[in-house]
Amino acid sequence: MHLKLKLLSAFLTIATLLIVAGLWSIKGFKDVQISIKNILDENYRTIQAAHNMLQALEREDSAILLLMHGDWEHGREQLEIADSSFIAELEVAKDNITIEGEAQLLANLNSVYGEYKTIWERPIVSTDKEGDLQWYQKVAHVAFQKVKHEIEYLAELNDTSMYSTASNLETIAERAMKPGIIAIIVTLILIAIFSYFISALVVSPIVRMTDRVRAFREGGELHKLDIHTGDEIQDLANEIRLVAKRTKGTR
Repeated sequence: MHLKLKLLSAFLTIATLLIVAGLWSIKGFKDVQISIKNILDENYRTIQAAHNMLQALEREDSAILLLMHGDWEHGREQLEIADSSFIAELEVAKDNITIEGEAQLLANLNSVYGEYKTIWERPIVSTDKEGDLQWYQKVAHVAFQKVKHEIEYLAELNDTSMYSTASNLETIAERAMKPGIIAIIVTLILIAIFSYFISALVVSPIVRMTDRVRAFREGGELHKLDIHTGDEIQDLANEIRLVAKRTKGTR
């Protein structure tokens, strides 16, 4: 192989490995970025759904108070709107289950909300419940608090997951960097090997030829100039031997 091809092959190998290392690291960081974004988006979606459910639940609580004051029309209208909103947000949360234990939590929330809903689905206006604050405090408000507790727990679970993901960013980044670091280390090892072969196959033969030519010029013999690199350096050594023979013959 020609010396130029040897050097070019070595440099291309190193350049290729460095490019691969860079692309590998970029891909790792990109995958991590997408993964983290998806996790945070999913958690935020459920937190937002929990927030909307809590607002709908509070409107239902207000609507029950309207019914207890005899305002059947506005109370029922507000209950229907709030109930539709609550169910819609609950479905959003059910379609976005990503955390261990979240499915069971949503099942519990669905159950306690069903119990709460049966309370205000029954007539309140023109019954003994109208104006009965004791009934409200012991029955309606207790059921309201149960649903509210499950919603808050759902939001807290996803909030904790978001915090955990953010806290683990350093570890995740280190894991993404490992492939690139390994590739760079391999590249450095190859550079060291390449440097050794450059010294053995290029620098050392040239130094040997220089020493022999210097000795020959000072009147010595041109000996031990057997170089077998299979490239232009070997051709140069052969030419030097031929020139030395001709020069010796004319002395």
